[in-house]
Amino acid sequence: MDFYNRLKHLITTKAFQFSEAPVFKLVFGGVSSFYFNCKKVTLDPEGQYLIGEVVYERIKDLNVDGIGGLTLGADPIALSVSYTSWVKGNPIKAFVVRKEKKDHGAMSQIEGNVGEGERVVVVEDVITTGGSTIKAIKACRDAGLNVCKVIALVDREEMNGLSNIKEYVPDVEALYTRTEIMEYYRYLRQTGKNDS
Repeated sequence: MDFYNRLKHLITTKAFQFSEAPVFKLVFGGVSSFYFNCKKVTLDPEGQYLIGEVVYERIKDLNVDGIGGLTLGADPIALSVSYTSWVKGNPIKAFVVRKEKKDHGAMSQIEGNVGEGERVVVVEDVITTGGSTIKAIKACRDAGLNVCKVIALVDREEMNGLSNIKEYVPDVEALYTRTEIMEYYRYLRQTGKNDS
């Protein structure tokens, strides 16, 4: 199976919405003619399988200890990759970055078995401004983690999101761009092949 192209197909048919008029309100307050709800893929059984395979292939040789990001978007991605890494005999621990520090107990912003000095990958479902990814990077660094790479499923190619993140972590990769998904979306519409 071609994991990469199958995942692109799922994102295009399940997560992507398009309207000629800008009707989709975005987190940062803007309005757009397209929208990605990647949870329709990251919480889908096949989507999790594909994400685990595709992302693991990109980090398996980086000698990393953990993978995670800001809850909620990053959680199913990190879990999928962590599971795949165990199956492949190269365990990578999943972790969760809370949006705010806990106000009780250990008062930690990071949940999981990662610790100071460990190398980690930060993941994200969709990059727009890069704000949530940067928040996760800062929380990881505050906890003493070494963020060596950032991977997102989709780069919306707006608001300089990728460039903003690169100011913190130079190695940033998006599996797909809005342009790629839009081209594939149009191809599916033209050919009538947008079934699963």
